[in-house]
Amino acid sequence: MDISLYTAGIEQVLRFDVLALIFIGVLLGIVTGSLPGLSAMMGVSILIPISYGLSPAAGILMLIGVYLGAVYGGSISATLVNIPGTPSAVMTTLDAYPLAKKGQAGRALGISTISSACGGLLSVFTLVLIAPVVANLALEFTSFEMFAIALFGLSIMSLISPGSLTTGLVSGCLGLLIAMIGADPMTAQSRFTFGSMHLFSGVQFIAAMVGLYGVTEVILNIEERFKKSKKNVDIANIKFDKKIPSVWLDIKKLWGVITRSSIIGVIIGAIPGAGGTIASIVSYGQQKKISKKPEEMGKGSVEGIAAAESSNNACTGGAMTTLLSLGIPGDAVTAILIGAFMIHGIQPGPAMFQENIDLVSAIFIGMFIANIFILVIGLGGAKYFAKLLTIPESILNSTILAFCFIGSFAVQNSFFDVQTMLVFAILGYLMVKVNIPRAPLVLALILGPLMEMNLRRSLSIVQDDLGAFAFAFVERPIAGVILLLTFITLIMPIFKKIKGLGQQNENSQPKEL
Repeated sequence: MDISLYTAGIEQVLRFDVLALIFIGVLLGIVTGSLPGLSAMMGVSILIPISYGLSPAAGILMLIGVYLGAVYGGSISATLVNIPGTPSAVMTTLDAYPLAKKGQAGRALGISTISSACGGLLSVFTLVLIAPVVANLALEFTSFEMFAIALFGLSIMSLISPGSLTTGLVSGCLGLLIAMIGADPMTAQSRFTFGSMHLFSGVQFIAAMVGLYGVTEVILNIEERFKKSKKNVDIANIKFDKKIPSVWLDIKKLWGVITRSSIIGVIIGAIPGAGGTIASIVSYGQQKKISKKPEEMGKGSVEGIAAAESSNNACTGGAMTTLLSLGIPGDAVTAILIGAFMIHGIQPGPAMFQENIDLVSAIFIGMFIANIFILVIGLGGAKYFAKLLTIPESILNSTILAFCFIGSFAVQNSFFDVQTMLVFAILGYLMVKVNIPRAPLVLALILGPLMEMNLRRSLSIVQDDLGAFAFAFVERPIAGVILLLTFITLIMPIFKKIKGLGQQNENSQPKEL
């Protein structure tokens, strides 16, 4: 094992400016996560343009800090006002809020903070061990394996994204069509550019993400405000302890829960598109099955808080594993993070472990430090973040919109990118209104070019012989197995639907007397 993979980035990370940026990123992430209606995707997409003027290590680590902080920050509003700040904190509300209503808000915040940090640290440990192994294996992959992996990632995202398989596939196909805009990767022939030179290099990814997740969310928040007058958030009915109590006695009893839930989180996080919400649901359900006191779950159980928070934060390491080792994002946030790598001229994937070993090492070290910052900031000031819930929405939305416009323009100093942002904002709004998920579109924008390039290369190798192309997957077991998994993933919902219709028909038939 090359020890330089773990030491080469020390010099880049242990600098005051880089450490300060990681701290600021975590702080901004916690603020973003603790405010209902905002999300890690919005926070990262808005701040990506800021990273353009920083070094690759500093810029990427700041955004990773936002990512990790936002995942944890969702537990604050979930604990204090029973509103999950992020979707992955939905299971935290079941036990954290009832515990807070009992006058133990400090205890609930303390357990969620320590569980989140422990889950994050365990996931970083897994990332450090597994990512280099997967990357070394991936270096042996040919265009056939890479095509199969990209196709599998799209099928998984379409399957587990909110809504039906059909809407997921529609979103993914729309993303693939948009990804085709620009120069053909093999012949450089322009496609769907309509004579515009701005589109010759493709759709500007950062502007698209800011529109889809930044401006769209602001529009939805404003629309929601007009539909019904929101009541001011009342936190006065929850009494805080004078200081966050020592929860280490609780944590000693919860080590098994945290470890088990973190492992679940890492595994689910490594599956493209799964994310923290699914991980927290699975971990919570698993803990309820094996708990000695299952009747307390949902009524203020510390086991429920620890299981939900450790698993959703552990997802971050799993998602970063697939991003760094295969170049395939594990969730929507890491898909957006790819844009940060791209603006610095870096393509995530197995080649990074040879060409950018210092950056990979810096990411390993920086993620460890970011989780320590979560622990420090969370235990020291979690209850003060509650004050953020009282910020008027008009001020919040105006500030976010300003960042969206400035950020989109700043990447290339182009007003065309601002126009791109607005087009994708409208597209994102329409997609939400017709219940089409946005995440598959984002993943398709990332994986589309990768899938097309490797498909074209594979067909070129077999001289456009479809029979030889199909047989190539038999000769290459890894590619064949991945393609088989893709096929199973796509047909599984069809079989479930047929089985469900069969059961309905059996139940509808009159019973013989």
